[in-house]
Amino acid sequence: MSEIVRSATILPAQRTGFTVGTADGIDLIGEIARPIGPSNGAILSLHPLPTAGGMMDSHIFKKAANRLPAMAGITVVRFNSRGTTSDAGTSSGVFDNGISEQFDIQAMLSYCFDYLELENLWVLGWSFGTDLALRHAKDERHKGLILLSPPLRTTTQDDLKYWINDKRPIIALVPEFDSYLPPEQARKRFAVIPHLQIIAVDGAKHLWVGEPSVYRVLTEITKIIAPSFLPLPTEI
Repeated sequence: MSEIVRSATILPAQRTGFTVGTADGIDLIGEIARPIGPSNGAILSLHPLPTAGGMMDSHIFKKAANRLPAMAGITVVRFNSRGTTSDAGTSSGVFDNGISEQFDIQAMLSYCFDYLELENLWVLGWSFGTDLALRHAKDERHKGLILLSPPLRTTTQDDLKYWINDKRPIIALVPEFDSYLPPEQARKRFAVIPHLQIIAVDGAKHLWVGEPSVYRVLTEITKIIAPSFLPLPTEI
């Protein structure tokens, strides 16, 4: 008998915790959730602002790890940036408002490619994580950026201009009712990057609360990485 996919649904995957060291001596804790079968691609998840409660278990990322390996064969890598705590533990160091976090991003991308040997890897940032992606995720081996609720809080005009010549895809999911950067403002701020795609999501808010919003985000991720697995199931 089938069951409706709910907030607490956890589907089968190979889940393994890890610790990664950065170039400046910080230990980052995280988890990788791999499909039981072949992987069709992967996401490295950069979480929302830790001083506002953001962490690797922020609900979109936790639900992605709980569902996408089984539903779409997508590997999900999550971690706590420096000074951030979740049920898995606390990464060492202290929050640096996206400055020293550059070492976190560099270490995690190296881990994904050099140790995990992931293929078709995309960087997925949410809120504060989008600033980290735009500022620091420049490793030429990843396929592109997926931005959820980008606030452009610490991203400068020069940071944006970098991506003019880097032609990798950038897809921004912008909630209709985002309290930081709604769609019309996002179009103006991102206009400097001609190839950046903005997807305005009707009815959604910055935190993507509610199963319809979660389903939309996971669908858009799958559309980019493993489109043949759409539509995602709503029952299991």
